[in-house]
Amino acid sequence: MKLPKLQKPDSYVGLYIVDFGDNTGVGFTAQEVAELFESERFGHCKAYKIHKAYPDGRLELKGVQKETFQLETGMFFFSACLDTARSDYKRLVKLGIETDVPCKAMAHLARYSDDKFAVALIYPAEYDDEISDWLLEHQFKSAGVAEGGVSAVTRYYDAKPEILERHQLWGRSSIESRTGEELLASTKIAVQR
Repeated sequence: MKLPKLQKPDSYVGLYIVDFGDNTGVGFTAQEVAELFESERFGHCKAYKIHKAYPDGRLELKGVQKETFQLETGMFFFSACLDTARSDYKRLVKLGIETDVPCKAMAHLARYSDDKFAVALIYPAEYDDEISDWLLEHQFKSAGVAEGGVSAVTRYYDAKPEILERHQLWGRSSIESRTGEELLASTKIAVQR
């Protein structure tokens, strides 16, 4: 895979490289990669997330499986007390409203039983690193045990806890994703942004 020289490599961290087979494009958003993978024409492609960039233009990449763009993952913060869980939920929603959430996410306050409650944060799997970094950056901590991952979301949906409160958090990306014909027309361009 041959990559083009980038003028400001650090501005590509968090974006994706797509290897189309006969050419490569640098600078796709996660939403754009997901849309490309959904099309029959580009289902064979490979995607790499740019994790680190160096001043000399070298990039640290991580391969991302196609299936990742079709999964939800999440973080779950458990508590034995409704008041504690509600406090955690309100702090999480407030954080999501006041800061730039890396992506669209759902926040739930859920009851499993009279002594088991959870604050759920569910989001697209391709944003797992960004959500973790966002929570760490803003020092979000819950009062109880926490777990996360794709399988945690599956267990949550299978358990069907009572959702007491819910809030949609809207990601505010500084990069607007292209869709449809505009996106498809850009696949031959080496540097997307």
